[in-house]
Amino acid sequence: MITAAQMRAARALLGIDQRQLAEMAGISLPTIQRMEASEGTVRGVVDTLTKVVAALDQAGVELIGDNAVSHGGGRGVRLKSPPD
Repeated sequence: MITAAQMRAARALLGIDQRQLAEMAGISLPTIQRMEASEGTVRGVVDTLTKVVAALDQAGVELIGDNAVSHGGGRGVRLKSPPD
């Protein structure tokens, strides 16, 4: 659904800290800290993950999954697949 790196990058694009993201999503700061400290895909309660994704979307960040097409039309950054 979302990786820890995507969460950190989204916050950087918005210029917000973990506390601000927690407030935007209506969840606790320690929850955001745990999510961002995880390796790879963030694991957790689906409702909590959904709140974070919705808060980032509301703030103007489109999260793009592997091999997905972006239809947002705005500027962005995408991580390339590592070379074979």
